[in-house]
Amino acid sequence: MGDDSGGLTPVDKSRLTLSKAKSTAAGIPAVLSSAVHSMKKMGVAKSVKTLRMVNQKAGFDCPGCAWPDPEHRSSFEFCENGAKAVADEAMKANVDRNFFAKYSIAELAGKSDYWLNSQGRIAEPMYSNKGQSHYQPISWEDAFAKISEKLRSLSSPHKAAFYTSGRTSNEAAFLYQAFVRMYGTNNLPDCSNMCHESSGMALISTIGIGKGTVSLADFNVADTILVIGQNPGTNHPRMLTALRDAKENGANIIHINPLTETGLVRFKHPQDYMKLNFSSTKLSDIHIPIKIGGDAALFQAVNKIIIESGKIDEKFIKNKTKNYAQYQESLRNLDWQRVTQDTGVSRVEIEEVAELLLNSKSIISCWAMGLTQHKNGVAVIQEVVNLHLLGGHIGRPGAGLCPVRGHSNVQGNRTVGIWEAPSNTFIDDMEIGLQTSMPRKHGFDVVRAIKAMEQEELEFLFCLGGNFISATPETNRTSNAVSKLAMGVHVSTKLNRSHLVQSDEMLILPCLGRTEQDRQKSGGQFVTVENSMGVVHTSKGTLKPASANLRSEPWIIAQLAAATLEEPTVDFPLLVENYDSIRDLISKCVAGFENYNQRVRQENGFNLPNPPKDNQEFDTVDGLAHFSINPLPDVNLTDEQFVMMTIRSHDQYNTTIYGLDDRYRGIKGNRRILMMNPDDMLELGIKTRDAVNITSHYAGNTIFSKEWTVIPYKIPKRNVAAYFPEANELVPLESTADTSNTPTSKWIICTISRYYSALEEE
Repeated sequence: MGDDSGGLTPVDKSRLTLSKAKSTAAGIPAVLSSAVHSMKKMGVAKSVKTLRMVNQKAGFDCPGCAWPDPEHRSSFEFCENGAKAVADEAMKANVDRNFFAKYSIAELAGKSDYWLNSQGRIAEPMYSNKGQSHYQPISWEDAFAKISEKLRSLSSPHKAAFYTSGRTSNEAAFLYQAFVRMYGTNNLPDCSNMCHESSGMALISTIGIGKGTVSLADFNVADTILVIGQNPGTNHPRMLTALRDAKENGANIIHINPLTETGLVRFKHPQDYMKLNFSSTKLSDIHIPIKIGGDAALFQAVNKIIIESGKIDEKFIKNKTKNYAQYQESLRNLDWQRVTQDTGVSRVEIEEVAELLLNSKSIISCWAMGLTQHKNGVAVIQEVVNLHLLGGHIGRPGAGLCPVRGHSNVQGNRTVGIWEAPSNTFIDDMEIGLQTSMPRKHGFDVVRAIKAMEQEELEFLFCLGGNFISATPETNRTSNAVSKLAMGVHVSTKLNRSHLVQSDEMLILPCLGRTEQDRQKSGGQFVTVENSMGVVHTSKGTLKPASANLRSEPWIIAQLAAATLEEPTVDFPLLVENYDSIRDLISKCVAGFENYNQRVRQENGFNLPNPPKDNQEFDTVDGLAHFSINPLPDVNLTDEQFVMMTIRSHDQYNTTIYGLDDRYRGIKGNRRILMMNPDDMLELGIKTRDAVNITSHYAGNTIFSKEWTVIPYKIPKRNVAAYFPEANELVPLESTADTSNTPTSKWIICTISRYYSALEEE
C-alpha cells in the first residue's frame, strides 16, 4: 500500500478517476456511504444500535465536529461523517502484541495513513526504545513507572510538554491541566493552536470573549447568513440542516470561498425520504469565489459601503463601541483597484453583497480555517467583527458571530483550562479551588513546542489524543524534532503516524472511545462536553469496550498524577472513582460551572455565560466592543508563484483517512492531488494527471515535495489546493499568523515544476 512519494506520509496509489463535481450534498449517496461504512466495520445489528445513540440525550456525543444538537432531536441525529467516526471507533481491537510482532516500526512507517487507520483499535499498552525494531507489550503499572520516572528526572518541569486533542472530555481535560500545572509548567499546546486560535484572539480583543455569540435558534430568525472560508458539507455536515431550515424561513445565504463547495449549493436531508419528500433545497444565494487571502479587502470594501450609506446602528455604536470614528477614517481612501485585484471580485459583485447586508436586520457570520490560517488571521476576523458592530448585529435574535469549531470538545477543553497562556484570573481561581500554587509563566504553543524540541529545550512530549506529527506544519521537520525527545507518550484509540516517529523511548496507552462504556469503582460514568455554541451537556458511551485493557482518559491521567506528584493537594485516583467528584471540583475552580452536576443533568444541559450574547455586555478593559483598524495584507505574487491552501477530502476527518474518495468534488482513488485552474495549467503546459513537484517558499527558505498529480478545478487563477495531512509537509513552520501564531496552512506561496521519472530522465 505504502509508496515513497518524497514526503514523510506515504500514499495509496490506486487508479485516479475523475467525474463532475456533485451539485447536491447528502441525500441517498450519504445514506448509502454511511450504511456501507458502518456495516463493514460494525455489522448490521451493532450499526443500528450504535447510530441510534449518537447525539441523543441518553447517548454519547458524536466524536466528530462540535455542531450543537437541536432541542427536539430526530431518531437519527448524525451525519455521514459522524457515522464514519462512530464506525471507525467501533472497530475490533486488532492492533495488539501479535500485530506489533508481525510489523516492525519501520515497516509500519512505510504504510499509508489510510492503511494504518484501517487496522483497528489498539488493544493494550505498548513500549519501544530506539534499540528495538518492534513495539513490545507493557503493563499499565510499568508504563506509569517509566513515565513518572522520566518526568521526575527532568531538570525542570518546563522540559516537558503536554499536548491535547479536542475530543478529550471536560473531566479529562480539567484533570490533565490540573496535573500539568501541579507538576510545574504551562506547556499545554493543543489543537486550537492550529485552528481557531486566531478566532479566540480576535474575539477577545474586540468583544471580550473568545467564543461565538449565537445559538442554534438564531439561525431560524436570521435575515442573512455569511459562510466564510468554510466547507460545511464535508467538515460540519449537520450545519447544513440549520442552513436548510434558515433558508426555508426566508434567510439569504452568502458563501465566500475560493472553491464552490457542494454543501453550499444544494442540500437534501437524508431523513426527508422517510417523509416521501424528494426535493432538495438551494442554499447559497450568492457565491463569492474570492482569491485566497482576499477576505480582508472584501470586508473592508463592504464595510466602507455600509458606512457611506448611512445605514448603521448609531445608538449601538455610540453606547456600546469604541474607535468608530478612527475606523471610519481608515476606510475613507480605500483603493478600489487594489480591492478588486486582491479579491478577484468585481466592484459590482461586492456592492451586491453590501446591498444585501444593508437590508438585513439580523446577520450571522460563520467561518472556519479559511479565515484563521493566514498571516492576518486575527485581523481578518476583526474585520468581520467590524461588520457586526456597524449594524449592532450582536446580542439580539438572529444575529451574531459563529466560529465553527471542528472538533467535538475543543472549545470545552479551552474553557476548563487547556491553554498555554492562561489568564491570571483563571490561575487565581484554580489556586483557590485546588489549594495549591501554580506556575504563571506562559508555556509553549504547538509551533513554539516544535522549535523547542529542535533546540532540545524540550525532552518529553505527552499527547492526550490526536496525531501530532500529521497535524502539525512542516511534517518532516517536526518529525526530526520529535525524534530528539527522550520520551514520547501517546494516549490513543487507533494507530497513527505519530506512533512511528521514534523518540528515545515511546509508549502507546490505549484509551476508551467516546462510544464505549466507562465503568469506575462507583459504577458507570458519563462525561461532559461543550459544543460550538457554549452548551455543556452529557455524553455516555453504550458499547462494550473493544478490549479489556482499555482505560478511560481520566483514569490514565489520575494514575499518572499519583505516580508523579509528591504530596498533591488533590487525590486524583479518588476523584476518578466517581466523575461527579471531578465536576464538583470544576465547580470550585472554573467560572460558569457552579452547581455543575445538577445543571448538566438537565434535559439539554446548560449554557455557559456569554455576556455579548446574553446582554450586549463586553468584558474588555473599558466595557466596550472595539472597532479594529488593520492594513490590508500583501497578497502579491511573482509571475512564477502560486498560493496553495490545504483542504480536507469528503472521506476524512481531520488527519483520520476513512477512504480514498472525495465524492462531492468527483475525485476518487488518490489523495496526492493538486487542484489547479485550467488556464494556469494551459500556461504551464500541464495536462490533466500530469505529475508535478511543489516547492514552498518562505523568508528565503524552501521546502520541496515531489510527484503530485494535477487535475483541473474551478479555483481562482494562481490559486491551488491540496489535501492535508499530505500537504502539511509544505507548510513552513515559521509562517504563522500574527498574534495567534497559527500556522498559515491556507497561505503557502509555492512554485510548480514538472516531475520526471527516472526512466524519463534517462
